[in-house]
Amino acid sequence: MAGARLTRRLPPLWLAEGSRFAGLSRPRARLVLALLALLLAACLTALASPGPPPVSHDPAQRGNDQADVVLYEGIVSGVRHGGEYYDVAAHALRAGNYPLRPFVTFRLPTLAVVQAHLPPFAVPLLLYALAAGVVAAWYGRLRPAFVRPPPLAVALVLLIAGMAAFVQAELATFHEVWAGLLIALGLAVRREDRWTEAVALGLVAMLIRETAALYVAIMLGLALLEGRGREAGGWAGALAVFAVVVVLHARAVEQVVRPLDPASPGWAGMLGFGFFVKTMTLSTALALAPALLAALLVGFALFGWFCWASGTALRVLATLAGYALLLSLFGRTDTFYWGLMVAPTLLLGLAFLPDGLRDLVAAARDGRRITVTRVQP
Repeated sequence: MAGARLTRRLPPLWLAEGSRFAGLSRPRARLVLALLALLLAACLTALASPGPPPVSHDPAQRGNDQADVVLYEGIVSGVRHGGEYYDVAAHALRAGNYPLRPFVTFRLPTLAVVQAHLPPFAVPLLLYALAAGVVAAWYGRLRPAFVRPPPLAVALVLLIAGMAAFVQAELATFHEVWAGLLIALGLAVRREDRWTEAVALGLVAMLIRETAALYVAIMLGLALLEGRGREAGGWAGALAVFAVVVVLHARAVEQVVRPLDPASPGWAGMLGFGFFVKTMTLSTALALAPALLAALLVGFALFGWFCWASGTALRVLATLAGYALLLSLFGRTDTFYWGLMVAPTLLLGLAFLPDGLRDLVAAARDGRRITVTRVQP
């Protein structure tokens, strides 16, 4: 006879089904609570982490406050007026005292060329349409997860709060804005039996911003771990197409770079996990909250994604963890905007926190046990 001691399962609070911690044993629940405390402590290191220089909010200083945006606007304008992308980009980088080496200092031409061939008024409209598509897709994904409309409405508000920077027309030339929305949309539409749309969105995201390749690689790795061979093949195919494009891009950059052009100082920032947390506060509506509260909410949002027992939550959490590692190791204070790649979905994790935290605390405190026995012949 063998026995297992389980905590009494409580009925779901917000979610249609129990959280990942429903019925967890008391020792494991206490271990998870300890890990949560460590996560929150790590998030507080954001208070001492360096950040980007403050913005003056003076329209006359826009060239300094939004130098990268001004750079991309100039490139789009040059291409719109008949310039060849790589020549225009090289000239703009030199004029702005940007590095031109290695080739990754040049963005792929996808976004600039597309925007240059659209009427100026159509670009922000397209951005708004993509943002609305993200909200609609996540509404469809979340509707079965919540038992009542109010929690679902809260989840959508949190999603929109994570997209605060993504509906600013002045940022429409910023590559991370588009790639971040495409990643969020791909995470929402991907299903076990329907993943081609997510793969296509991931490919487009990579062709706009190269760092989206990390997201695609994470999706490939999870597909392999779950034994989904066909899906893994789709993600691998997207990476292969991207690799060919990058090779062609590198050769095109070689044709316009001069021997005396400056090189990048590198990306080994090693600013730590607190820098990732700071980028999340700067990239979402948490920028309006006090720094201490914002840092703690980032930790609770990450933990909230772990509370939802679903394949979608696993993929979102893995993507957040991947970019947290990227920013912690390679981010610099002037590349804080890398956080935009995953900002849209972050705060949505708070919607899963009530059930998960309630189940976890109940399991850690509950002295009553249900003993399950199995009689061996």
